[in-house]
Amino acid sequence: MSDIVAEIRELRVEIDGRAIVDGVNLRVPPGKVTALVGASGSGKTTTGLALLGEYPAGARVSGDVRLTADGPVGYVPQHPAAVLNPARRVGALLYDIARAQVRHLPRAERRAAARERVLRALSDAQLPDAEALLRRHPHQLSGGQQQRVVLAQALLLGARAVVADEPTTGQDALTKSRVVEQLAAVAARGIAVVLLSHDLDVVRALADDVLVMREGRVVESGPVERLWRAPRHAWTRRLLDERPVPVRDTVGGRPVLEVRDLTAVHGATTVLRAPGLTLRAGECLAVVGRSGSGKTTLARCLAGLHRDFAGEVLLDGAALPGSLRRRDRGQLAAVQYVFQDARAAFDEHRPVLDQVARTAVRLRGSGEREAREEALGALVDLGLPEGLARRRPGELSGGELQRAALARALLARPRVLICDEITSGLDTVSRRGLLDLLVGLVRDGGDDLSLVLITHDLDTARRADRIAVLDAGSLVEQGPARRVLAEPQHPFTVDLMEATTRLGAGSRL
Repeated sequence: MSDIVAEIRELRVEIDGRAIVDGVNLRVPPGKVTALVGASGSGKTTTGLALLGEYPAGARVSGDVRLTADGPVGYVPQHPAAVLNPARRVGALLYDIARAQVRHLPRAERRAAARERVLRALSDAQLPDAEALLRRHPHQLSGGQQQRVVLAQALLLGARAVVADEPTTGQDALTKSRVVEQLAAVAARGIAVVLLSHDLDVVRALADDVLVMREGRVVESGPVERLWRAPRHAWTRRLLDERPVPVRDTVGGRPVLEVRDLTAVHGATTVLRAPGLTLRAGECLAVVGRSGSGKTTLARCLAGLHRDFAGEVLLDGAALPGSLRRRDRGQLAAVQYVFQDARAAFDEHRPVLDQVARTAVRLRGSGEREAREEALGALVDLGLPEGLARRRPGELSGGELQRAALARALLARPRVLICDEITSGLDTVSRRGLLDLLVGLVRDGGDDLSLVLITHDLDTARRADRIAVLDAGSLVEQGPARRVLAEPQHPFTVDLMEATTRLGAGSRL
C-alpha cells in the first residue's frame, strides 16, 4: 500500500434505488495525475468526491474508501468562488490555517513562520505577486486566481492528494496551458492529482493514467498514451473520435447584422472596441478570445442586453435600439440570445415545454395551443422527447437544457442566433452533437438564419465560416475561418493557435 496515497474498492453509490456509481475501483499513486473522464452524469464527480468522504444527500454507499498517507485530500472545485469567504481577504483565509500550524513555536517566531508558509503555498500554487494578492477579497480575483488560492489552501493544509474538478471548463487554450503547468508542478512535488474532466486535450497533456466512465461504471482504464493510441471500448473510441470538420468558403450573402464604431464600457472602464464587424445572411461567425476579452460584452450589445455603448448595431441596414426595452416585437424576435448557463435562464417552477412555447406567444402572437404544439415539435426535433419536455428544468441535464434553450430561441424564428459559450460545459460527444445541430440549422436554412458563436475554443470555431478574434477588449483580427486558422496574423491569434496545437499534441510545455 506504500505506493498509493488513496484507494477506492468496489464503490457503489445509490440514490432512490438507482446506482450513480457502480463497482468502481481506483488507486491513486503519489506524484501522478489520474484522470476520470466521461460524459455528464457518468459518475466521475461522485467518485472523486468519495475521496473526501463527500456523497450526495440521501445516498446509500457501499464499498471501501481508504486513505493511506498522512494529510487531507484537497479539493479544487469547478467554481472556486463558492468555497471562498467573500467577506474576508485572501491573506486572512490563509493566515488562519498557517497560524494554527506554528503554535508550537516561541511566540516571537510565529508571525514570520506563518508568513513563510503562506508565501510558499502561494508560490507552489503558481501565484505570482503574492503580496498584492493577499490584500484582495475573492471577488477581486479572476476565476483562475481564485482556483489557485483554493489550491494554495490545500497545499498549506499539507494535502497529499488533490481532486481537481473540471479546472479548465470555459477557458481558452492559453489559460488551459497554465492550468496544466500548475497541476503538473503539484504532481512534481509528490502530491497525487485526481483530475475530473471532459477536456480531452488537457487530459492527454497532463494525465499519467485515465479511467473512462460511463453510466457509473469504469469501462476502460490504462496509461494515457495507450488509451489514445489503441482504445479498446466502443465508448472510448467515440469520445476520442476526431472527425475532420469541413470548412466552407466564405459565404457571400448580404449583410444582416453590422457593427460600426462600437465602444462599450463597464462603469468608467472601456471594455470593448469594435470599429467594424459584419454578419452575412446564412453565415456562421465565431467570436474567439480569452475570458475577459470582451466576447460576451459584444454579444450582449448585439442583443440589446448591454446598454452602455456608443456606435451602431444595424439589422438589415437599419439601426437597432441599444436597449432591449426599446426594441419592438419584430426586432426582439430577429436577434435571439442563448446563454451559457441554460439552467439560470429557465424558471425552475414551470415545465420546460410551457416556457419554450411562451416565445411563440409573446413574440409572434401565436395562440396557446398552437404554440405548445410548435414548441413540442421543435424540442423533439432537437432531441428532447416529450416526456422530458413536460418536466421542470431541475429534472433535465445541462445538455438537455441547452437544447431546450435553443428550441425556445428558434421558436421566435430569428434572423440572427447568438450562442454564448453554450458548449463549454459539455463532454466531447455532447458538444459535437450540439455543434453539428447548430451548424446544420444554419446551412440547411439558406439565408433565413445566421449564427454568432461566442467561444474560447478554436476547435468550436473551426465550424464557422468566418472568425473574429478579440484580445483585451479590442477586435484584433477577422477573416475567413480557413485563413485565420491556417495563417493567423495577429500575435495573440498566433499564440492561441500554438497553445491549442500543443495541447492537442499532449504537450505540457
